[in-house]
Amino acid sequence: MKVVVAIDSFKGSMSSMEAGNAAKEGILKAHPDANVVVKPLADGGEGTVEALVEGFGGTYEFVKVSGPLGAEVNARYGTMQGGKTAIMEMAEAGGIILVDRNALDPWRASTVGVGQMIKNAVEKGCRDFIVGIGGSATTEGGIGMLSALGFEFFDADGNLLEPVFESLAKVARISGEKVMPELDECHFQVACDVKNPLCGENGCVYVYGPQKGVKPEERQPMDEMMAKFAEVVKNFVGEDYSNMPGAGAAGGLGFAFRSFFKNVELRPGISIVLDAIELEKELADADVVVTGEGRLDSQTANGKVPVGVAKLAKKYDCRVVAMAGSVTDDADACNNAGIDAFFPILRGISTLDEAMDNSTAKKNISLTAEQVFRLM
Repeated sequence: MKVVVAIDSFKGSMSSMEAGNAAKEGILKAHPDANVVVKPLADGGEGTVEALVEGFGGTYEFVKVSGPLGAEVNARYGTMQGGKTAIMEMAEAGGIILVDRNALDPWRASTVGVGQMIKNAVEKGCRDFIVGIGGSATTEGGIGMLSALGFEFFDADGNLLEPVFESLAKVARISGEKVMPELDECHFQVACDVKNPLCGENGCVYVYGPQKGVKPEERQPMDEMMAKFAEVVKNFVGEDYSNMPGAGAAGGLGFAFRSFFKNVELRPGISIVLDAIELEKELADADVVVTGEGRLDSQTANGKVPVGVAKLAKKYDCRVVAMAGSVTDDADACNNAGIDAFFPILRGISTLDEAMDNSTAKKNISLTAEQVFRLM
């Protein structure tokens, strides 16, 4: 029997590989001769770097960069495949978690640090990038990231503009003369799970701006400023990407990636990760797939990580089992989404802290997996 284990992290409790290896331990107690393959899993957002680095024996890189409001932060990204591939989360340098709620400032928050992370990785030899762009504190169309990589933005009088939102409507000319030439050799897979365009009532200012500090009366003028910037970008690159699905992701960072870089794909995070871990190749001759996450509910059925795994597994007629820290009453929607059966791993009454203790959680998932596979 071949079993493929691909479990998302149990946030605050177990990493993806910790959960997967614990399940493997239980499976082998029930079936010592089983061929159990453990794969790292994430959705392209928080935890993706950790999952892929840990799963593929990669390394962590640390670089001091400019945070969203200019204060220096120590950002982390991962490398794998001999240092040729970089895995990044923009939130490490431009995340809303780095800004005090009372200090949010959409006019000044910038993605400069994201560009500095990319530049650092390029200088170290990376040419393939997986970049998760969720959780941003910014709404500046990516001008910060672009500036850090050498693009220059000038006003009508030829003055170099600061890479912040309040500069967008002033941009009259863009120069790429100082851009690092190595960028043309790079391929970017951008994990983007939203479909919003750059501008308009469904754009980044109107939809996501309020959570980043945009006031109701600021939405229309800021959206108009973004549209002016998009027009200048269109004239510079020769094509308009502002209405592309995902252009409004991360305050317009999706728009910046697609407009200014040659080799870019904006794709759902789970699709990027499933390709990166080559899950489908392992599923071709698998009998059972084990997946899961910290909490299974009806939202899991709406395209979250375990269901992404289940749908792929069903292409090969695999049975799919899911395990979770907790299961809600509406989790039966997961059965209709490809998960044949799911099991909560808790074995007794406990506090949340006790249940989430790393050693306890690993023991519980191992014991649950053992009992499930004894039935098989």
